[in-house]
Amino acid sequence: MPARLEPPFYGTGVVILLTIVTFGVWSLVWTYRTCEDLRRYNGVGLGGVVGVIVQILLAVVLMFTIPNEIEGMYRRDGRVPPVSAMWGLWFLLPVVGNLVWYVRVQRSLDDFWRAKGAVDG
Repeated sequence: MPARLEPPFYGTGVVILLTIVTFGVWSLVWTYRTCEDLRRYNGVGLGGVVGVIVQILLAVVLMFTIPNEIEGMYRRDGRVPPVSAMWGLWFLLPVVGNLVWYVRVQRSLDDFWRAKGAVDG
């Protein structure tokens, strides 16, 4: 369990806009932060640096691992997880699938952190 909870990094719309404006570079920041927060909270997982390396080399792997780590986090908390590793199959739908995946994953993270006392930044 972390010493402190971080607020949600940015809103879903802001991250999508920043990813588009920066030609995808912002997605590396999002991946680092998400994977690092998950590892810090869960005590297991990829972590930020490995998450970014995986995204650069084989991004589709993250489509499965991030929801899987979120699922485990919810289950350990005794809650029904809103996503699972199977959520990664959204990558089969280009562009739209990525947006649906991201929105659902980000909402799942935001809801979890808010339930733990984090506030929007």
